[in-house]
Amino acid sequence: MNDSYGMHSMFWNGMGGWMLFWWTLLIVIIVGSVSFFVRQGSSNREKSALDILKERYVRGDISKQEFEEKKRDIL
Repeated sequence: MNDSYGMHSMFWNGMGGWMLFWWTLLIVIIVGSVSFFVRQGSSNREKSALDILKERYVRGDISKQEFEEKKRDIL
């Protein structure tokens, strides 16, 4: 009698199937965590003085002349 089907069924119903499930779950959690922290780190970088100056100019807080003067001071 051929037991190949029985061994295959035993793998998925026994410890082998659960072990595969837990390893897969662990890998998904690790990859997701690393991806999350990489995205967080890149979005929380500090703005440079020039970035802040550009934002103020775009919002209309300072004139073009003020922008150019302050830009020369920064650079």
